[in-house]
Amino acid sequence: MPDIQIIVHGLPAAQGSKRYVGHRRGADGRERAVLIEQSKRVKPWRRQVADAAALVRPAELMDGPLVADMVFTFARPKSHYRTGRNAGLLKDTAPAAPAVAPDLSKLARSTEDALTGIIWRDDSRVVSYGRLIKLYAGDPDPDALDVPGAVIRVRAYEAQHHAGYTSSTAQLFSTPTAPGESSPMAFMKEQR
Repeated sequence: MPDIQIIVHGLPAAQGSKRYVGHRRGADGRERAVLIEQSKRVKPWRRQVADAAALVRPAELMDGPLVADMVFTFARPKSHYRTGRNAGLLKDTAPAAPAVAPDLSKLARSTEDALTGIIWRDDSRVVSYGRLIKLYAGDPDPDALDVPGAVIRVRAYEAQHHAGYTSSTAQLFSTPTAPGESSPMAFMKEQR
């Protein structure tokens, strides 16, 4: 399964809270609550992600354990820049990264939902993030865009990543010790 890279231009939007707007009777005759997204920015963002993803859509939906990278780029506020003859230069107090709303986890959630049915069968297939970060446009990071948007990569999860972790952990707890020394596992048992 080949890696997929998607470049989206647009203002990344977080999937936030839902607002209750009433009840509706479903096809099965049962009453259901009707909830709508509170943020007006989510729908356009999802559309932009879906449109960009459609350009690189795989022949078959990805349907196994997946790793996703999501690098979100935001425009810097004007307040981060100096004025006058130094206009265009960052102030010394300008933060290096956008440690402000929207929440990174909510950005990932809205973006994952937009890729469902286009790139992967369901967003539950994402078992790990290789990279999940918010940056400002123009950041020297190779995945930062010059305008707001996102760089998204999706690839198959490779089991040896997990196996490597497990084997090193097992090695830690099964390290042979010299006579009279205590292994980490023996120490833990002694503490009980």
